Order: sequence, then structure tokens, then C-alpha cells
Amino acid sequence: MATKKILMIVGDFVEDYEAMVPFQMLTMVGHTVHAVCPGKKAGESVRTAVHDFEGDQTYSEKRGHNFAINAAFDTIKAKDYDALVIPGGRAPEYLRLNDKVLEIVRHFAEAKKPIASICHGLQVLAAADALKGKRCTAYPAVKPELIKAGAKWGEVNDTYSNAYVDGNLVTAAAWPGHPEWIRKFLDVLGTKIEP
Repeated sequence: MATKKILMIVGDFVEDYEAMVPFQMLTMVGHTVHAVCPGKKAGESVRTAVHDFEGDQTYSEKRGHNFAINAAFDTIKAKDYDALVIPGGRAPEYLRLNDKVLEIVRHFAEAKKPIASICHGLQVLAAADALKGKRCTAYPAVKPELIKAGAKWGEVNDTYSNAYVDGNLVTAAAWPGHPEWIRKFLDVLGTKIEP
């Protein structure tokens, strides 16, 4: 298996499971994952939020863990990476205001490099104009934004466990979709897991 160098963009109050689990799973299979955050350096961390589905009209939110940043945002170059991961949570609503974040996303989209995004992470892709004509999904509250960005909405199943692939783009609605989302992302990366 050819290992890949993967960039993950996070910020304070990124969804805990949507940052930690993909970071750990992708590292576990041998890929190098650099987690970066605008304004932070390697060795610093972001606070996370745990979003849960407890029968309310929307998800609940609790304070999560601190998630370690292992590369400096200011020095990374998108061309040096094979793939991009954008987790959800509350971070995407302000990350999409950062011009360098949008420039990085556009690089991956235009080069057709693999991109995995989940939940509210697709807000960043919409802001970067990287969803035109793409079938994708996200947390349902993000649907109007994705449709306005030219995406084709992929329905979310009752358990939030499904994922979509459209070319280089792999998306899911929320962390219950991790098994399918990560499996499909590994397929797009060309990563084969031998039994």
C-alpha cells in the first residue's frame, strides 16, 4: 500500500469524533495526517465539542477533548498533500471565512485530489465553490447551503450512517457514518486493508 500524506483542517469546537476518529483511523492504516488550524502551531491544540443525537429537534452539544495540532497552518503547502479531510462541528462556520483555507480547498478540488468531509465541514467546501454538480450529503441543516452552492443533495438515512462518493469527494452526515465514510475514503485513496 502506498501511504498518503493527508491534510486535516480543524478549528476550536470541531466535532470531537469527526476529528479524532478519522485522524486515528487514517494513522492506524499507515497514512501521515497533519492536523492544522489557522493561527495555531504544532504542539498547540483546539477544543472540541461532542454532538449527540438524543431525541431533540437538533443535536446536543457537550465539551469534548483537546485535539492536538501537529503541523503549523502558516507553513503548509497544499501541493505537498495527497488528500484533504474537513471535519464538522462549529469550526467550519468560521473556517470558511479564512481566505487561505478556501485557497487550500480549491487546490484539492481543482486537482481532483481525494477530499473527505462530514457534517458541517461541507460549509467550507460550499464557501470554496467546490461542490457544483457533486452528489454529497451533510448534516441536514446544511442542505440549503449545499443546494445553493450547486450540489446535488444525497439523502441521509434514519441512522445518519450512510456516505456518498462522487469522484474525489466522500461525504457523510455525521459521526455515526464513520464506518462507511472512512471505508469509502480509503477506497478513493487506494488503500487496501488485507484481512
